[in-house]
Amino acid sequence: MADQTRIPMFPLTIFPLPGEMVPLHIFEPRYRQLLLDAEERDISFGIYFNHTRNTEKLGSLVKLESIIKRYDGGESDIIVKCQDLFRMETLFRKFKEKLYPGGEVEFLQVDLQEPVSSKLQSEFEDFMRLLKITKLPSPCSVFHVANELGFDFEDRLKFVLSEHDKKEIFLSSHLKFQKHLLTEVEKAKDVFHLN
Repeated sequence: MADQTRIPMFPLTIFPLPGEMVPLHIFEPRYRQLLLDAEERDISFGIYFNHTRNTEKLGSLVKLESIIKRYDGGESDIIVKCQDLFRMETLFRKFKEKLYPGGEVEFLQVDLQEPVSSKLQSEFEDFMRLLKITKLPSPCSVFHVANELGFDFEDRLKFVLSEHDKKEIFLSSHLKFQKHLLTEVEKAKDVFHLN
């Protein structure tokens, strides 16, 4: 059995991937307390993907990036960034003496620096050029590619649970489909003119 760690937990129906930035609106007192701890003590916390399809009990380890807005009533709009993924063993109603939940987790230890193959890198660069984006992370990992494809929950789970070489095949297939769609949209612009 791998090492387990107890961390603060925020169950939500979202599943951020490593490197992804996610906006959150914090309003419940227990999560306002979690935000205060994240801000003052610079702690990371888990977002457990609370969905029936999540049979593997996966979640995302996130860290506070910035507080966008604070409201008079104590609510906040924040941005968090996913650092790693985990498999949750146990969810606790309270984390230590805090109001917010906690969880016993095993980290997947995702490597955001492991580069993709040159073939996938080339396909990804072609796709990003169609989006008119030229500045890319270096090296580019499978998670950098996945974050640009806007996967739904099911595709995110399939992707994460795939072996590394299958991840590249999965991404390549989605890149080809998205490039096809973008090309067809450009062709349609030449055919249809708006008044």
